[in-house]
Amino acid sequence: MAETKAAKTNDAKKAKVTAAPAFSKETYMRWYEMMQLMRKFEEKAGQLYGQQKIKGFCHLYIGQEACAAGAITALTKDDKWITAYRDHAHPLGLGTSPNAVMAELYAKATGCSKGKGGSMHIFDKEVNFVGGHGIVGAQVPLGAGLAFAEKYNKTGNVSITYMGDGAVRQGALHEAFNMAMLWKLPAIFVVENNGYAMGTSVQRTSNVTELYKLGLSYDMPSEAVNAMRCEDVHDAVARAAERARAGEGPTFLEFRTYRYKGHSMSDPAKYRTKEELESYRNQDPIESVRFTILENKFATEQELEEIDNKIKAQVQESVEFAEKSPYPAPEELYTDIYVEKDYPYVMD
Repeated sequence: MAETKAAKTNDAKKAKVTAAPAFSKETYMRWYEMMQLMRKFEEKAGQLYGQQKIKGFCHLYIGQEACAAGAITALTKDDKWITAYRDHAHPLGLGTSPNAVMAELYAKATGCSKGKGGSMHIFDKEVNFVGGHGIVGAQVPLGAGLAFAEKYNKTGNVSITYMGDGAVRQGALHEAFNMAMLWKLPAIFVVENNGYAMGTSVQRTSNVTELYKLGLSYDMPSEAVNAMRCEDVHDAVARAAERARAGEGPTFLEFRTYRYKGHSMSDPAKYRTKEELESYRNQDPIESVRFTILENKFATEQELEEIDNKIKAQVQESVEFAEKSPYPAPEELYTDIYVEKDYPYVMD
């Protein structure tokens, strides 16, 4: 391609930063623990998939952790979240039990979707995570609908809708953008642009490679964000949320990020160079936060190691929980489909 993904985002900063911290010690420590949980959980999920204990499709979030972590600290616990099928990390960051997410990957009855959704359909109403969605772009109008409900009910809450860069080619996105602007819905739309969608670079699929500009055709405030940094993500989402809560309508954010693994576990990612991958590893969001913590003496190496060990134990516990949990009973095939309790299924 004409330019590499690394060259396109040459304004992205290295993992090590020297500026004074822009946020409190508590925020940096929360980011570190949150992203380490996401990373260790996904690494374990990838290992288990290789052992065929997790089946079906599995899309890992490794490298993109700041996209979720930075936004979580910018929003409230009452705001609504929805995303595509790369969906393990968001609920973990919001507070969903790793046990429930891992059990769902195992298709066990104790999973957060009762073992019926698997990797691509994680839901948790308790933390206002309205699911991962397997149809590309399908969650975009749903996210607009969530925002409509919040506006209709005058809650003051916003919805945040995540999508991959491949989803911006879907017509549903443009229909949702048009209605969201027309009705000034309290919505934040986020494209996690890792550059390759399922494996084809943005440069090979569109004349518009700066994806945030798609929002400008609807007069929607739109901007690109260095999403390898929690600080930049938090600031952008906080601005968008302030606009939304003030009744000024939606925002479209292009999170420029990178996944270290392939699109899914079946993708060897041969379409990119080792040099490009390494350039993004040098901007690792966890290492950036770790450096800031140590540089500003928010915590010691030993204290961070204790956090790491706690998270490793937590992830291992989730595996043991999933292993011991039962599969759904056969009659569960007929539940959670219709609200009507006595729906007349044809059983024979």
